[in-house]
Amino acid sequence: MGADREGSGGRRRPVRVAAYVGCGALLLAGCASMPDSGDLRDVESTPRADSQVRVFAMPPREDAQPAEIVRGFLEALTSDDPEYATARLYLSASAHKTWDPYESTNVLADGPNTEVVQSGAREGANDDFLYQLSGNRVATVDTQHAYAPESGSYSEAVHLTQQPDKQWRIDRLPQGVVMGKSDFERNYDSVNKYYFASNGSSGTDGQLVTVADPVYVRGEVDPMTEMVRTLLQGPTSWLDPVVTSSFPSGTALKKGVKSLSPDDRNRVTVPLNGKADRVGQAQCTRMATQLLFTLQDLTPTGVDEVELQKSDGSQLCVLTEDRAESVASHGTGQPPEYEYFIDGKQRLVRMPSGNGDKQPEPVPGALGEGETKLRSAAVSRDEDIAAGVSTDGSSLYVGSLVSGSSLGKAVLHSEGRTPDDRLTTPSWDGRGDLWVADRDPENPRLLLLEKGAGEPVVVSAPGLDGRIEAVRVSADGVRIALIIEKDGKSSLQIGRIERDTESAERPVVSLLELRAAAPQLEDVTAMSWAGDSRLVVVGREEGGVQQMAYVQVDGSTPVGTAPSALTGVKEIAASEDERLPLVAHSEEDGIVRLSSGEQWQTVVKDGTAPVYPG
Repeated sequence: MGADREGSGGRRRPVRVAAYVGCGALLLAGCASMPDSGDLRDVESTPRADSQVRVFAMPPREDAQPAEIVRGFLEALTSDDPEYATARLYLSASAHKTWDPYESTNVLADGPNTEVVQSGAREGANDDFLYQLSGNRVATVDTQHAYAPESGSYSEAVHLTQQPDKQWRIDRLPQGVVMGKSDFERNYDSVNKYYFASNGSSGTDGQLVTVADPVYVRGEVDPMTEMVRTLLQGPTSWLDPVVTSSFPSGTALKKGVKSLSPDDRNRVTVPLNGKADRVGQAQCTRMATQLLFTLQDLTPTGVDEVELQKSDGSQLCVLTEDRAESVASHGTGQPPEYEYFIDGKQRLVRMPSGNGDKQPEPVPGALGEGETKLRSAAVSRDEDIAAGVSTDGSSLYVGSLVSGSSLGKAVLHSEGRTPDDRLTTPSWDGRGDLWVADRDPENPRLLLLEKGAGEPVVVSAPGLDGRIEAVRVSADGVRIALIIEKDGKSSLQIGRIERDTESAERPVVSLLELRAAAPQLEDVTAMSWAGDSRLVVVGREEGGVQQMAYVQVDGSTPVGTAPSALTGVKEIAASEDERLPLVAHSEEDGIVRLSSGEQWQTVVKDGTAPVYPG
C-alpha cells in the first residue's frame, strides 16, 4: 500500500499506458513456448507490477495442440483486442457465432487452473478433448458493467474438437470471459457514470443532485465510447430505483459511430439517434450535464465541453463545464470551509479545512460554549447547523452555528442502559435531514429527523442483520454507509435510501438492498465517505492487523495509493471533495491530519470525533 493521500484534485487522472515491443517486455499469447500435448499448465495472471504493459493477442499457430489452443484462448481474453477478434480465432465456426464475451467477466483470485478431464469421449475417437477451468472466484462484472464481490469456486468446461482441416478448435465454452484478479486490474478501470437523484434531493439554489454509478470498463479499449453507451443504457439495477436519466428511452449513439474522443479544445461531440431529436434545450442541457460529468475523468486533461448532435448531424445543444456546475450539484459542490472535532473540554471546535497551521477554535453558538458536554457531533453540509451527542450517548442536541444562539432541549433520547447502547454519531444528508441510530438492545432503530427537528421518522430496514454501530449518509442523499456488528464482527455495508413522500403526511423512508463494501475486512472500526463512490475504511483482515484503505461502494478496491499507516485509529473523517486532507483520531497522537504527498501531522493531542460537514 502506498503512503500518500490521493487528492491532487477532484478528478482522477488515469495513468497513460505505454506499449512495449518484444517478448521480453510484452506478453504475447503464443510468444512463450507452448506444449504440443499432455496436461495444460495453469494460466498464471500477469503480475500486478506489469500494470502498464499492453497485452496483444496472438492467433493460434498452425497445428497447435489442444493444450496450446486453450492456453492461447485464455491469454487472448486478457488482451487489448477490442472485439475479442483474436480470441474468436480459437473457436469453431459454431462457437464463434454463439459465444458472447460481454455477458459477464468472472474474476478469480489467480488465473484459471486447467485440467484435462476427458479425451476421446466417443468410442474409438481421438478427435475431442474436455478441459475443466477452475479457481476461487472473487468477483463478477455483469452485462451492465456492474461489479459485485463473490466467493466460492468457479468451475466451467471447455470442449475442443478437431476440425475438417485437422486444426483443433474450441466448440463449446461458457459465456463471458474469465481471468485472474491481477489481469482484471490491468485491463479494467472503475469509472463513475452520473444520473440525477429522483427522491426529491436538491442542491443549492434548487439544483439537481448527481449520483455516481460506478462501473468497470476495459481501460485500453475505447473507454470513452463504452462509457457513453453504458450511460445511455441507464443506471445499474441496484441504483435504478432512486435515480433518473434525462435521456429519452431508447436513446443511443447514432448508427455507425465507432469511437468518441475530445478535439484539441477538449470538446467531445456525441452524435445521437433519432430518439433524442425532439428534446428541448432544458432537457438537452441536463443530458449534456450527465455526459460531461461522466467523461471528465477519462482523459488526463478532462473534458471542458460537450456537444450533442441530432440524427441528421445538426447541433442539439452545447454545454461547458462551468455551465454544468450550475445545472447540477456535483459531489459536495463548494469545498467545506472547516473541519470539526470535539476538544478536551468536550466542546465542538473547528479549524480551516485547507490550512493546518491555524489553531482550532470553538464553533459559534451553544455547542461551542462547553456547557453541554459532547462526545460526537455532525455539521450540516451548509455549515449553518450542528448536531451533538451528549457524553453519555443518551441525548441528541441540534443548534445553530451563530454566535449567541441557544441550544434548547434535546431533540432525541435513548433509553439504552450503557453509553455503548445509546446513540451513534449523527450524519446530515444533502437534503438537510439528520440521521442517527439508537443502539438500545430493547428498541434498536435507525432514525431520521427532517431538517434536524420534529418527531423522528423510524427508517424501515428489512434486510438489516445486526446492530448499527456507525452511520454516514452520502452527499446525494440516496446512499448510506453503515458499520454493522454481528456475532462480535463488524462489517461495512452500503444501503439504498428510498422515500415515499406522497402516500402519507409523513415520509415513509426505507433502507434497502444492503451490500458489503469491504468484504476483505472482517472487522471494520471506522469509515467515512471520501468521494462520489469511494469511502476510507479502518479495519483488519482475518488474522491481520489494523489497516486503512479506500474501498468503492460496489465492494471493489480502487487502484492507487492507500493512506499511510497510523497506530490506534479510533475515528476517521474524509471530505467527499478528495482534495482535502484526511483527519483522524489516534489513541497515541490525538487529532491528526494527512494531506496529499505528506505524512500524518498532529493537530492537537487532546481531541476526539473528527468530522467534515455531512
